[in-house]
Amino acid sequence: QVQLVESGGGLVQAGGSLRLSCASTGRSFSYYAMGWFRQAPGKEREFVAAIKWSGGTTYYGDSMKDRFTISRDIAKNTVYLQMNSLKPEDTAVYYCGTKRSSFGLGRYEYYDYWGQGTQVTVSS
Repeated sequence: QVQLVESGGGLVQAGGSLRLSCASTGRSFSYYAMGWFRQAPGKEREFVAAIKWSGGTTYYGDSMKDRFTISRDIAKNTVYLQMNSLKPEDTAVYYCGTKRSSFGLGRYEYYDYWGQGTQVTVSS
């Protein structure tokens, strides 16, 4: 059984930064990738970034790469999302997920496990 626990969300002013963490208690060697998605009220879950567990290749959603950076710590079974120059439109619940296959890295329906989410609120 895989459990994911996100942390690091909170309230920040526009232009500020946050670093989200997602710790996994599962068998990380079985992951193909871990990813971050976000969901604002009334909107679909949106792809933010993903990282291959082996090799560390990264992928980003449209317009995410300039301000967001995904990374991982294999020893800690943890993936991070560094978010800089935050904007009010970045306000959402941020979720991390894991997947065991290469297909659909940017599609939330292809992820196998999810954390409970962490709220990020950016004030103007």
